[in-house]
Amino acid sequence: MSVEFRPASQEEMERFSYVASTALVMNVDNTNVQPEFTYCAFEDGNLATSYAEWPLIMRFNGESVPVAGVTMVGTLPVYRRRGYLRQIMADRFQLLHEQGERSISILYASRAAIYQRYGYAVVSTNNSYNFDPRYLQFSVPQDVSGTFRELADDEFPLLVDLYRSFRADRMGYIHRAKAMWDYGVLGSPPAGGQLRKVIYQEDGKPLGYLIYVMESTPGGDGPGPNQRLTIRDLVWLTPAAYRAVWYYIAKMDLVSNVIWGRVPSDDPLPHLLLEPRALRKTSGDGLLGRIIDIDRALPQRCYDEEGTLTFEVNDELCPWNQGRWKLKASTGKSSISRTGEEPQVTMPVSTLVTLVFGQLSATEAARMGRLTVNEADALPVWDRVMRTRYRPSCADGF
Repeated sequence: MSVEFRPASQEEMERFSYVASTALVMNVDNTNVQPEFTYCAFEDGNLATSYAEWPLIMRFNGESVPVAGVTMVGTLPVYRRRGYLRQIMADRFQLLHEQGERSISILYASRAAIYQRYGYAVVSTNNSYNFDPRYLQFSVPQDVSGTFRELADDEFPLLVDLYRSFRADRMGYIHRAKAMWDYGVLGSPPAGGQLRKVIYQEDGKPLGYLIYVMESTPGGDGPGPNQRLTIRDLVWLTPAAYRAVWYYIAKMDLVSNVIWGRVPSDDPLPHLLLEPRALRKTSGDGLLGRIIDIDRALPQRCYDEEGTLTFEVNDELCPWNQGRWKLKASTGKSSISRTGEEPQVTMPVSTLVTLVFGQLSATEAARMGRLTVNEADALPVWDRVMRTRYRPSCADGF
């Protein structure tokens, strides 16, 4: 048996799609995946494990940073339990380290257990709502002065501008290329469905938008409200714009079911409704993240508080991360270096990424046993320095 690890060729991309689709039990569209984005395991010349990385740009608490967006990962059942994915991960970490451009890797996991073995951790929580719009009643009603209008065909740049303003200070949101818009929130609706795009404005100034799909509910041919509204994207620049979107939806008398599948964990709606449990909110893991290079990743992040943090990291697959570090966080330019000082805290690299993304505070991680505290007085400093402006979230799949 011979095993080879390399990118797929153009001629092998059909097989690449077959492996990913079979392993993930879903239709995989690799239209925009270039062979050079892939790195696969071949056993006796047969593609056994698929893997690809999108070259993405992510918001990092207000800064733009290049990241590797891992996708289409899967191994055919006949080739599993042979360590192919582990070798792919080790090889990719090494290559990303040598290239020095993308110091963070992110992905959505079919199972988090697969990737947490390689130093990834859950760095955002993804919520979803599934509710009857009759329950869109607010505990403290407020008037909004703006109006909605349909987006004109030539106004795509307006969507981009609003989305950029919305994501500017956030953690985890992706920069959308035109293809991501076209295949994502602006993609064709399901058969029989209708895609709608509306802009909210006040005195002619756009302050938000709603992109949604309308369709009949399954078996909804009988009397009564029988339409389903699925939110694809919701952007708001002011509290009034956010509230106005829900007022807009509440007026749709033929809608019996509203679904929003990518709800930020700090979404305001549960705190505004008269009966928040009617949202039937569910939660699951969102993004998983992995730090490839500590010395490159941490200074790229925006910090709103200054402070000096010393820490020791354990990292089996990226030994260049192993050891003690000193981060001098600044509201201007931050720096990091090796240190011989005693660390305030000690942790695996998987814990560090949760702190950097703001998914956990250092105090929370310590209470969970995810880090060892060597200097108790340092935890409030860690909490303050690593605090993010918004909870980590991502509105797009990739």
